[in-house]
Amino acid sequence: MRYAYSFTAALLLTGSAFALVNGNSATAQAVNTSPVTYSGKAPGGAPDSFADLTEALQPSVVNIKTKKEVTVGGGNSIFGRSPPQTREQESGGSGFVISADGLIVTNNHVIVGGRNNEVVDQVTVIFADGKEYPAEIVGRDEQSDLALLKINETNLRYVELESKPTSRVGDWVIAIGNPLGLGSTVTAGIVSALQRNIGAGGAYDRFIQTDTAINRGNSGGPLFNLEGKVVGINNRLISPVAANIGINFAIPSEEAVPVIEALKRGERVERGYLGVSISPVDEATAEAIGLERNRGEIVQLVRKGDAADKSGIKAGDIITKINGLDVKPDQTLSFIVANIKPGTQIPVELLRKGSPQKLTVTVGKRPPEDKLAQEDFNPDEEKEFEEKPESDSSNAQTIREALGIRVIPLTPDIGRVMRVDDDVTGVVIEIAGRGPAAQAGLRRADIISSVNYKSVTSAEELATQINEVKKLGRKNALLGVRRRGGELRYITVRLGG
Repeated sequence: MRYAYSFTAALLLTGSAFALVNGNSATAQAVNTSPVTYSGKAPGGAPDSFADLTEALQPSVVNIKTKKEVTVGGGNSIFGRSPPQTREQESGGSGFVISADGLIVTNNHVIVGGRNNEVVDQVTVIFADGKEYPAEIVGRDEQSDLALLKINETNLRYVELESKPTSRVGDWVIAIGNPLGLGSTVTAGIVSALQRNIGAGGAYDRFIQTDTAINRGNSGGPLFNLEGKVVGINNRLISPVAANIGINFAIPSEEAVPVIEALKRGERVERGYLGVSISPVDEATAEAIGLERNRGEIVQLVRKGDAADKSGIKAGDIITKINGLDVKPDQTLSFIVANIKPGTQIPVELLRKGSPQKLTVTVGKRPPEDKLAQEDFNPDEEKEFEEKPESDSSNAQTIREALGIRVIPLTPDIGRVMRVDDDVTGVVIEIAGRGPAAQAGLRRADIISSVNYKSVTSAEELATQINEVKKLGRKNALLGVRRRGGELRYITVRLGG
């Protein structure tokens, strides 16, 4: 289960009165003092029991156990260099069967592990009756935090994902999952809010909020309505104590369905993309330019050559409507655009220096997350290995073992951010870590241009040159390093590993 380890409580005290105008006299008014009434069928409280519903659904919900070999230890200490050790890390979560032939939905974060969130080595699915099956990973999508598994079994009982937004605030829901490793557990509650933006960012920051008790291990499990359909996929909670306090969040099923269908087909999920960095229009910004509160998002950066740039969108523009939809906190620009097919032409309404403008933009295709990370590179940001998944390629492993760093290509976008000349080549340190390179004084955003005077322009070349140095039996490497605004200098690093 994902956690946000802080929360804010607010009391909003408001008073209101409604005046009714008499149709025969413009001056005749009366204050409405009548209470709100409900003419429909009374809800009648909670169901007498959830037992029948649970009995029908529980066979389709699974516990998920994962195993991964991780390397711990290693490095220098007052007792000398200690060798790294390999240990088996176990974790788990929940999931649910969506087809008779063994397709199972869960969260992506359930099937990654280790310090750098690589895909786990082994996945085991356990049913409520105790039967266990090895599972393969069919596909996964980091941005939506969804994954699809497959077990070799047929004639399974399965459940249906609701493909349309049918939930209403106040609806009863039940969750079935594996909280705290206890095994199949059922909890009940209500839908507390819909389309809840919790500051996670991106196109999928629109959750069902529920007070249904979910805890660590419920991740990836289903949130059912009283018809037995999956309306949400339990994903995270907000708590100051890392345990349930009744503020929990599920991915809406109607947003999960397109992702799951793409994973079934073995496809990478295609999302719309403009190529802009944006931020909400806060109260101060709105007041400064005379804009209605909670309306629109301001463009901070336009990436050259991408969809927004080609359409004429500029930094400083405030996008208020796109594809006919208002941009607002519960309907963000990222969400709207991500759910539009790449190549579609859509209208955009914006304010430029206070003046309304209308443009047409052809939606682009969102690049892979690793490329976006390069485009959003901030040389002044401090990053640790735990914060971002790392490629498990042999090149990345070689570089990390020898230098204790992770590198990314020196792209034109990164070069512009760092204001280096176009003829500068090399690789950029994205994470400096605390290993040999950091101990030698290297830091994030330094550019490594050579190893023992041999040029490197990619992670592969850097790894190759490190291996060449090791083959010669040498314990140190001379790196050509360039820091922002500085000249090339040479730093000797004692190689690890």
